[in-house]
Amino acid sequence: MAPAAITLSTPQDLALSGCWAARFMDALEPQLELLRVPAATSVIADATGVEALDTSGAWVLHRLLLRLRGEGVVVTLRGLRPEFTPLLDVVAQHVADQGTLPPPLAKPPASGLALIGRSAATATEQTVALVSFVGETASVLAACVAHPARLRWRPVLYNIRSAGFDALPIVGLLSLLLGIVVAYQGAGQLRQYGANIFVADLVGLSMLREFAPLITAIIIAGRSGSAYAAQIGTMAVTEEIDAMRTLGIAPLELLVLPKIIALVIVLPLLTVFADVFGVFGGMLMARAQLGVGFGEFLDRFAKAVSITSYLVGIGKAPVFAAIITLVGCFQGFRTKGGADSVGRQTTRSVVQSIFLVIVADALFSIAFSVLDL
Repeated sequence: MAPAAITLSTPQDLALSGCWAARFMDALEPQLELLRVPAATSVIADATGVEALDTSGAWVLHRLLLRLRGEGVVVTLRGLRPEFTPLLDVVAQHVADQGTLPPPLAKPPASGLALIGRSAATATEQTVALVSFVGETASVLAACVAHPARLRWRPVLYNIRSAGFDALPIVGLLSLLLGIVVAYQGAGQLRQYGANIFVADLVGLSMLREFAPLITAIIIAGRSGSAYAAQIGTMAVTEEIDAMRTLGIAPLELLVLPKIIALVIVLPLLTVFADVFGVFGGMLMARAQLGVGFGEFLDRFAKAVSITSYLVGIGKAPVFAAIITLVGCFQGFRTKGGADSVGRQTTRSVVQSIFLVIVADALFSIAFSVLDL
């Protein structure tokens, strides 16, 4: 059954629908608070759509009628099923005898098992919806590959600038600091064994294989992924996406594909940029703490870090880019309601993007270990 709902289509027509039962009263209370009917107005409350009514629903319905009449509104209840009328009369008689409304039925608290079940059902529903969204996006991408003229390059170039070029300062700064931290933490241990030169191995392998692609993806998830969710979410709230569908414009083709293509292009480039600054930060700390000069560091770096390790880090970036874009856009399309929903979905997009990026990085590590890369 559908939840209880109150709709004021015109100042004279009030439609009551859904299941007016205790388990749906939480959804009905906000609607009652927002309901405003001008005084001295004759209103017909059409209860034809009421599918079920229990004591709690009858109490709320009677309270609604009393409130409207107390505000000077002439309200007439019509269309209520005959089997529901006696219950409403009993509630009205109780109010007349006691002089007050009866207390609402308390909603029993959900058990721990019920909460776990609801969480599992929600997670399953979101997973299925995300997989469906990925499939729809892949279908649109295949259509654009078959007909390249359909692809809009101006949004792609705009997203390359906003997600790539504009992110260079923060990516470079954090990568530099991360390289400094890695070298500083390793310096104490290496100095004890007289292995100062191996700081190049530590910084080079950790930055190129793991830290640079991961920190870049996390920065972009917080910076660009949240922006994608907020942009599409705002468009959903203001019904711009519905207007696009009405005009025959595919929202996935206009809003999602340019972001995916742009981020798949720029995230590997940002990873290379992070590699350079991370290694440079390690060089600075190696010289300051271990007395390893730039020339010595680079000589050892060339021997310790193979081209395979470099390509392993770069190869992760396109996968991270696809995850960030798809999750951000997916959460944006799921926005419903008002501005609070935009903020909620934006937060979810960042959390889920970072979580999935870390999971993907762990899977990459396992796969590369099995392949001996």
